[in-house]
Amino acid sequence: MAEITAALVKTLREMTGAGMMDCKKALIETGGDIESAKDWLRKKGLAAAAKKAGRVAAQGLIGVVAEAGRGAMIEVNSETDFVGRNEKFQAFVTEVAKLSLDARSDLETLKATDYPGTGRSVAEELTQLIAVIGENLSLRRTAMLSVDTGVVGAYVHSQTAPGLGKIGVLVALESSGDKDKLAALGKQLAMHVAAAPPLAIDKDGVDSSTLARERDVLAEQARASGKPEEIIEKMVDGRLKKFYEEVCLLEQTFVIDGERKVRKVLEDTAAELGTEVRVTAFERYQLGEGIEKKETDFAAEVAAQVGG
Repeated sequence: MAEITAALVKTLREMTGAGMMDCKKALIETGGDIESAKDWLRKKGLAAAAKKAGRVAAQGLIGVVAEAGRGAMIEVNSETDFVGRNEKFQAFVTEVAKLSLDARSDLETLKATDYPGTGRSVAEELTQLIAVIGENLSLRRTAMLSVDTGVVGAYVHSQTAPGLGKIGVLVALESSGDKDKLAALGKQLAMHVAAAPPLAIDKDGVDSSTLARERDVLAEQARASGKPEEIIEKMVDGRLKKFYEEVCLLEQTFVIDGERKVRKVLEDTAAELGTEVRVTAFERYQLGEGIEKKETDFAAEVAAQVGG
């Protein structure tokens, strides 16, 4: 058996693009034979995964699952939209969404969770899937909501398969009322959040920096009118009320009926059920949001390849 030196590990890493520890393990498993180690990495899907790791993955699927007073959601990204229709990819997202119920919003915990029937972790199974599909894939984020008494409503928009789509929403409703009626309301509220994405449940939940930035913008707009400062302050307060109506869930107009505020919907439901109904949390994932997509010049790429 050849000695597994740092230089040998480095050489294998440069040849395959795989991680240092994976290269070291491959060399140990193959007795230090570098060609066999390359094959070992390819069989494990590690070399293929590394070569694709630099590509931007902004497509894919949102996976959502809700059961027994709790719900969870994940985003798994791919490079192209076609992968979202791949049955193996869909099965992976569905399974990992279920596993995320116990990860409690911790992405690293989820990645380290055993993937059923494989002897691999979720992260390792994803690496295998990268090799099979041939695209860079990324388990980007996860969220989990739960209630002591009540329901977690869920909704998936642009659904490609049960629980899988482009936008996913979870809404936690605390109440001791009728579960079926709460579940129906929870789904409607989740649909509302998908359509009119709020920033917070109420004005107390609006981020202070967001509020300060909005106040500054409104103040400058008001000053442009030439009004005195004391009037400007009143104008800003009035416009902030409109801002809250746009970004706070309870102050938004319910998209289902287009008439009542969400706050009134909860009050009416509480009156019907004979007990308080509260929204305690919500999560909304939109596929690819916040991912910086690379702008490419196709003609320039072709010219470069021809020239090279």
